[in-house]
Amino acid sequence: GGQRQRVAIARATVMAPAMLLADEPTGNLDHASGDEVLNLLEALNHRGMTLIVVTHDPEIGRRAARRLRMMDGGVVADSREAAAS
Repeated sequence: GGQRQRVAIARATVMAPAMLLADEPTGNLDHASGDEVLNLLEALNHRGMTLIVVTHDPEIGRRAARRLRMMDGGVVADSREAAAS
């Protein structure tokens, strides 16, 4: 599980973009595979890549330092948390 997502991430990052958009990156994965994909994305973020992750899973959202909540096409909440040390 997760092989397609890892290949897609590799293709998307081969040119070292400043930003990566991930739309439901764990949507069809079991928990363990999803966690591996999220760990990979977080490693890219720690190396300086900006991540925009679209998800309906609040557990994934809680892993982010900044969260934007959208409803009916607009931002209804913008929260930031201090980065973990």
